Amino acid sequence: METTARKHIIVISLLFVFTLLISLFALSQGPVKISFHEIIQIIAGKFSGTTESRIIYEIRLPRILLGIAVGGGLSVAGAVFQAVLLNPLAEPYILGVSSGGTFGAVLAMLIGLSFLGIEVFSFVGALSVILIVFLASKRFGSIEPNTLLLTGVMAGAFFSALILLTLTLMKNSLRTAIFWLMGNLSLADSSSAYYVFALSLLVSFFLSLNGNKMNILALGDEQASGLGVNPKNIKTVIYFSASLLVSAIVSVSGIIGFVGLLSPHICRLIWGNDNRLIVPSSFFVGASILVIADLIARSIIPPTEIPVGAVTALLGAPFFVYLLRKKIQF
Repeated sequence: METTARKHIIVISLLFVFTLLISLFALSQGPVKISFHEIIQIIAGKFSGTTESRIIYEIRLPRILLGIAVGGGLSVAGAVFQAVLLNPLAEPYILGVSSGGTFGAVLAMLIGLSFLGIEVFSFVGALSVILIVFLASKRFGSIEPNTLLLTGVMAGAFFSALILLTLTLMKNSLRTAIFWLMGNLSLADSSSAYYVFALSLLVSFFLSLNGNKMNILALGDEQASGLGVNPKNIKTVIYFSASLLVSAIVSVSGIIGFVGLLSPHICRLIWGNDNRLIVPSSFFVGASILVIADLIARSIIPPTEIPVGAVTALLGAPFFVYLLRKKIQF
C-alpha cells in the first residue's frame, strides 16, 4: 500500500511540474515575447505597472488558468463518467449537458444579453438537462447506467435541434454563436476564469478522493454493497458533481471536444486502470493538452485566432484512432 501511495504521489507531482512548465511557456508566447526571467520577476512583484506586467496579469494568466480549469475539469469529468458508466467512450458531453448549456447560451445571444447573461443562461440550461436526465434515468431509486447514457444522448439530440432552430433566427450574433459551438477561451473575462479555475480544482479534488469507490463500483453493485460502498449514493454524488463542473465549464468556454475523452485513456494507457491515480492525473494531462492547444489556436495564423475546439478536434480525432489501434483497455 505504501509503495502504491508513493507511486501516485510521484506521478501526480511530476504531472504538476509538467503542467506548470507548459503554463510558463504559454505565458511567454504571443505578439509580445516575454522571457522566463521577466515572467519570474513580474510574478515576484517587480516591474508592476509595466506593459509586460499588464499583458501577463490581464490577458495571458487568466486565459491560461481558464485553459487549465477547462482542460483539467473536462478530463476529470470524462474519467469519472467512464468509471461510473463502465463505458470507455463516455465523455463529459455525452449526457447532454453541453447541448443544454449551449442552447441557453445561444438563446441569450439571440435576446442580446451581455456575456454575464450568456453565462447564467448557459449554466441554467445545462443544470436543467442534468435534472431531466437524472430523474428520467432513475430505476428502482437508483441510477441505471445504460438508461442514463441513452437518456443523455436523447436529451442532447433534442437540445441540438433547438440550437439549430435558434441559429436560423440569428443575425448579428451568429459569428459569436458559432465560436461558442466550436469552443473558445477568449470569450470569458478574467473574473470568470478565476472562479471556474477555483471550482474546477475543488470538484476535481473531491472526485479524486472517491477514486477507490469508483474502483469498487467496477466490480458490480452487489459486490460494492458487500464491500461497504452504497452504489446508489456514490453514483448520484459523482453524477451531480461532474455534471455541475461541466455545466460551469460550458458556460464560459462553449463546447471543447476530445480533451475529456482522450486524457483518461492516455492515463490508462500509461498507468493502468486504478481510478485513484487516473482521476487526478487526468486533470493535469487534460490541462496541459488544452493549454498547448490554445497556444496553437492563438498563434498559428497571427493575428487571427481560431477556436480552440477546432484544434482539439483536429489533433484529437487521429490520436484517438491511434489509441483504438493500441487496443485501449478499460
